[in-house]
Amino acid sequence: MSATSSDAPAPASARPRPSDALFAATVFASAGLVFLVEPMVAKLVLPRLGGSPSVWNTSLAFFQAALLVGYGYAHALQRLNSLKAQAVVHGLVLLAAAAVLPLRVNELLGPPSSDHPTAWLLGVLTVSIGAPFAALSATAPLARAWHARVFGDEPGKEPYVLYAASNLGSLLALLAYPLVVEPGLTLTVQRLSWSGGYLGFILLICALAAVVIRAAARPNEGAEARLAEHAAAVDWRTRLTWVGLAAIPSSLMLGVTTYITTDIASAPFLWVLPLALYLLTFVVAFQAKPAIAEDSTLRLQAAFVAGCLALMPFSAASFVVQLPVHLAAFFFTGLMCHQALVARRPPPGQLTEFYFWMSLGGVIGGGFNAFAAPVIFDNVWEYPLVLIGATLVRPWRIEGLRPWHWAVLALGVAAGLASPMLNTFVAPHVYAKPAFFGLTQVGLFKATAYAALFLAAICAFLLRGRALLACAVLVMLYAGAEAAADRTQHARTWRSFFGVVKQSETQVPALGGPTRMLSHGTTLHGAEALTPPWRCNPLVYYANSTPIGQVFLAEQRAKPALRIGAVGLGTGTVSAYVRASDRLTFFEIDPLVIRLSSDPRHFAYTTECARGAIDYVLGDARLTLANQPADAFDLLLIDAFSSDSVPTHLLTVQAVRGYLTHLKPDGVMILHLSNRNLDLNGPAQAVARAAGGSALIQHFRPKPGQDLAGWTTGEDAVIVGRTPQALAQFATDPRWQPADPKGVRPWTDDYVNLIGALIRRQRGKLAGDD
Repeated sequence: MSATSSDAPAPASARPRPSDALFAATVFASAGLVFLVEPMVAKLVLPRLGGSPSVWNTSLAFFQAALLVGYGYAHALQRLNSLKAQAVVHGLVLLAAAAVLPLRVNELLGPPSSDHPTAWLLGVLTVSIGAPFAALSATAPLARAWHARVFGDEPGKEPYVLYAASNLGSLLALLAYPLVVEPGLTLTVQRLSWSGGYLGFILLICALAAVVIRAAARPNEGAEARLAEHAAAVDWRTRLTWVGLAAIPSSLMLGVTTYITTDIASAPFLWVLPLALYLLTFVVAFQAKPAIAEDSTLRLQAAFVAGCLALMPFSAASFVVQLPVHLAAFFFTGLMCHQALVARRPPPGQLTEFYFWMSLGGVIGGGFNAFAAPVIFDNVWEYPLVLIGATLVRPWRIEGLRPWHWAVLALGVAAGLASPMLNTFVAPHVYAKPAFFGLTQVGLFKATAYAALFLAAICAFLLRGRALLACAVLVMLYAGAEAAADRTQHARTWRSFFGVVKQSETQVPALGGPTRMLSHGTTLHGAEALTPPWRCNPLVYYANSTPIGQVFLAEQRAKPALRIGAVGLGTGTVSAYVRASDRLTFFEIDPLVIRLSSDPRHFAYTTECARGAIDYVLGDARLTLANQPADAFDLLLIDAFSSDSVPTHLLTVQAVRGYLTHLKPDGVMILHLSNRNLDLNGPAQAVARAAGGSALIQHFRPKPGQDLAGWTTGEDAVIVGRTPQALAQFATDPRWQPADPKGVRPWTDDYVNLIGALIRRQRGKLAGDD
């Protein structure tokens, strides 16, 4: 039977077209689900590994790898010429991935391993969220490829606009999590809501596939021809350039995240800052008319990178100053790389390959920070090294160098060298000299060293148009800043999944001279005098005059034998209080810290100063302490909050309620709350009250000349008992005051307000409460 005129294909102008709004909605939804689940899953696993900042970095590297798998799958799917076949395969993949829902931490791999935390975390993420995440990640490039197949590269239909829309959806989802989702919904509701959103998304992608298939049934010969015309092979030099330009911002994102989370806490609202800025660089770079021009990007990047490298080693500098400088340096460096990437983008016919290589660069950059750098470096050197190396993305312009370029280069290098020279050769001879024009010799040395760094930073900025010269000055600037900031002799540095540990020595005349210190990140975690008369004196936070020392001495006077538990080991200083009749158990998550503190070649408190039994329990303290018998401890010290990423899960109502069950009826729990950047006093007092305990607080500030033998520092501590009678001997001591949370809401496993704690701490500093 012959075909009628109604059977003939409709002309191209009359065929139905999918709505751009449907494409945008699909891409937006997939991006939103992807970037909502990243902090959600990381928060779910965070308590299993002690709140370590490496949890987020490792998780982010995993998500980048899963994104690469999704992009590779989307690229491979283009081998199927039929859009219908692609849609069917992708729908089946999405449905199969839903088998792991509802979202949860899969228990298939058992409890976490402190010896191999990275492998355990990667395995748990793979079985818990790997398949849905990769399937969702594939949707965005796949939808853009379908858009290109249907529309070609007609004017106004360039699918790179959808790429910017995808990043905008990702950015909104990231910001929504800490601002709306986390404070407003419990983790259970979050998990179930996300799982429902995933199932709803399957319906949305099916709707898009249906209209795309109908449009493809009447081929757009012009579009297909245009795509074929642009499908020329990409050379390997171009691919490697894509990879390199994508790897640098990815590495820097993890580097600046490590910096932020080490000094405050590992928490979603801090995780999303660098990631949101990272996505924002994509949004700006892929705009048809970028909000920030390339010239402005290069100028601002040069200024902020020089300032960042000059400030980076000075850990004592105000966090309020450091944070914006670091974030700005990262943002403009990432934007510089992504603008260079956009300038080298291929035509729409090569979309999925472009996204694949770009994603591979992200995996390489993130993987370098998360997996390779901790093995290669004993400190977080990858962050400044990549920041300096990114300068080579700038214009090189080797030709046309003038004498003033060489003069500025020489001045910048000399200024960078001046700080270590002053530190090494001048400082030892000026410390004891009298004041000079109202400025001590120490102050004069510091001012000169800082001025030299400032001059080197200016020289690097002036050479911003000559990448190789600017890079040379930046190397000397950072080396000089490191030397000027370091006032101790670092004997050893170690690095593990749980952070960087530094052993150093300094001279303390009141302790007879050399004193060895242990720092975790940028925070002092204990010190020990090396001269025999003072060797076993508990120092700093644990000295006799401090709140911790007061409680230990009072409990020893009241009881002939104590069963003691301590969460957080450090140098093991409290071992100095252990009598022959006492027994002390340390709950520590980092095997490296146990190895150092139990080796007398490093610290002798646990091996030579303790006279009673000392033992260790490895793992997250909340999980391992839960395995201890009820009514076991006379004294329980929770000492895990002195910065270096605060494990907030140890300071919730549920956690403290659990601790109290392990205290004897007359036992005392000490919460050591000293922290440079967070006010933990309010939450701790509110938590103690909500957990059913009785609490007292002390703000200890040593007076000049007080307890020189203890080398004391300021300290905030809350003590908690199961009943007021347990704290009776302290309630009559005027140094201890009744707990008053002052309206602060108690933290729970479903609610933690770190933003409020950060704001209160900064207000306190401005008010001079320190």
